[in-house]
Amino acid sequence: MSLPTPSVEYGELSPMLIVFAAAVAGVVVEALAPRRSRYWIQLVLGIGALVLALVAVVALAGTRHAAMGGSVAIDGPTLFLQGTILLIGLLAILLIAERRAGGGLDGFTPQASAVPGSVAQLEATKVGITQTEVFPLTMFAVGGMLLFPAANDLVTMFIALEVFSLPLYLLCGMARRRRVLSQEAALKYFLLGAFSSAIFLYGVALLYGYSGTLTLAGIGDAVAAGSGNIVLALVGVGLLSVGLLFKVGAVPFHSWIPDVYQGAPTPITAFMSAATKIAAFGAMLRIFYVALPGLRDDWRPVLWAIAILTMVAGSVMVVTQSDVKRMLAYSAVAQVGFILMGVVAANSAGLSSTLFYLVAYGFSALGAFAILTLVRAPDGEEESELARWAGLGRRAPLLGVLFSVFLLAFAGIPLTSGFVAKFAVFKAAGEGGAIPLVIVGVIASAVASFVYVRVIVLMFFSAPHRDGPQVAAPSSLSGTAILVGVAATLLLGILPQPLLDLAGNAGAFLH
Repeated sequence: MSLPTPSVEYGELSPMLIVFAAAVAGVVVEALAPRRSRYWIQLVLGIGALVLALVAVVALAGTRHAAMGGSVAIDGPTLFLQGTILLIGLLAILLIAERRAGGGLDGFTPQASAVPGSVAQLEATKVGITQTEVFPLTMFAVGGMLLFPAANDLVTMFIALEVFSLPLYLLCGMARRRRVLSQEAALKYFLLGAFSSAIFLYGVALLYGYSGTLTLAGIGDAVAAGSGNIVLALVGVGLLSVGLLFKVGAVPFHSWIPDVYQGAPTPITAFMSAATKIAAFGAMLRIFYVALPGLRDDWRPVLWAIAILTMVAGSVMVVTQSDVKRMLAYSAVAQVGFILMGVVAANSAGLSSTLFYLVAYGFSALGAFAILTLVRAPDGEEESELARWAGLGRRAPLLGVLFSVFLLAFAGIPLTSGFVAKFAVFKAAGEGGAIPLVIVGVIASAVASFVYVRVIVLMFFSAPHRDGPQVAAPSSLSGTAILVGVAATLLLGILPQPLLDLAGNAGAFLH
């Protein structure tokens, strides 16, 4: 028996190879470089690799080819999603690299392995050790996210899922302050993620048993041919969906989001809230549009129910929050419900609108969490209690205005990217016959808007809290991340057509 010689298309895989090479190089830097020079080496290495990978993605525009023996699909949606992930990753690296007291790297514990409050941790803090390991961990996560929506078979998809999940488990437990809360968040994310990965793998096994192949196109052909036990396929699809719905944070698989977002270092929360959703929705779209179009009548009603639950639960829970970080976390849950409407549409408009929504939400979410790193209690700890934000817009008008822009985008107010994104997915869902879903989406959006407007009123029209928080001046690093987020939010709301055209011209997934 002769096996075909595998071919590695280095050019087509170059964005992922560059990021993974930088991640490995970052590990070598941590092992060999002097501690005092690691920060700058890691920062230059991370930014340089992400920019170079982004150039590679642009150079690959128009490519439609299955690389690595068909296990990786390089097509329009893949390149669109990879470019978005790289942009978000670049802004996240800038935010993580912030060295201002209380934020960024100074928001990470100097010794993650030390017991909270122990002598070892106190000594590491006193010496001023900088936790530069976060750079290669972030690069590994970005590399896995680049591979996840490009995976053209279920084994590659599972590997990519674990590659970007494992670094995130570690990063969530590395907050400098509230160490126990941070470690609890990491443990909860790890345990729930492990269960969801096991369920995902079980679904992979069932789909292989049904179709005799692990390729998405092969599964699609088996479904179209009607061969095998359809019950086996449906159960496999259900289990596979659980793993993906967990990663995007859809109800009822969202329980990790508020606790993990609150406990993780805020730069990591910003990165996760944007990039994880982009990668996971990209993989979900590829599975449903390539492998399972023949079972559309079976999975669409389930996604209908999950989208409604997610929009309603997320919007209602936003109203009850008294912590800004948890409010943004439940806002992220609600946004997942709106994005699912594009998936449910199951048409070309649904695909392009979902791609646009992921870009719009990614920049807004990262910018909102970036602003949160600037609001500090007198002791230097991050201040996220909503009541203490009273009058913040009076003391720091620029910060209040910028945060209001992001809140208005989440609410879907015109002239922001959120309005165009919601209008696009509502239109796609309506064209796909999901008018009741659109009605629920409009009502849920209106409910959540009440909370966002309430926060704006609290910041600008309420008397300042006597022990109100201080606003730290951002450096050029975090300032750039915030300004790019604001610029993207406003630009995509005022002139959205170029990105809408780019998403529409991305074309269909490679079969």
